[in-house]
Amino acid sequence: MLSFAGSLKIFVAVEPCDMRKSFSGLYALASERLGEDPRQGALFLFSNRAHTRIKILYFDGTGLWVLIKRLEKGTFSWPKPGQIEGVKLKLAPEALAMLTDGIDLRGAKMRPWYEREE
Repeated sequence: MLSFAGSLKIFVAVEPCDMRKSFSGLYALASERLGEDPRQGALFLFSNRAHTRIKILYFDGTGLWVLIKRLEKGTFSWPKPGQIEGVKLKLAPEALAMLTDGIDLRGAKMRPWYEREE
C-alpha cells in the first residue's frame, strides 16, 4: 500500500519536463536539475508544458514509484519559471492534495491557526 507521512517533503519542478521520461529520466532530473537525492523519500512532481499531465517520482525504500495523472479538461495550477527563484518549489502535503484536486494554489492561503512549523 502506498501511503505518505505528514512530514513528507514534496518538490515541484517549475520548468516543464518531457513526459516520455520514466524512472531513470525522472530520477536524473530530480538529482541533476533539482539538486535533491530521490532516495531520501521525497516526492518529486513534474509537469508537461501544457500542465495537463503530472508525473510523481517517489522512492519508498525498496524501489521507485512513478505515478501519472492526465486531466481530461483544464490544467493544473503550476508556478511559472519567472515567478519564483530557482528551479524547484517546496510544497506542503496539503498543497499537493489541493493541486491534484484542481484547486488553484495562487489565491489559496493557510489561515494563521493552521500554519505549522517546518
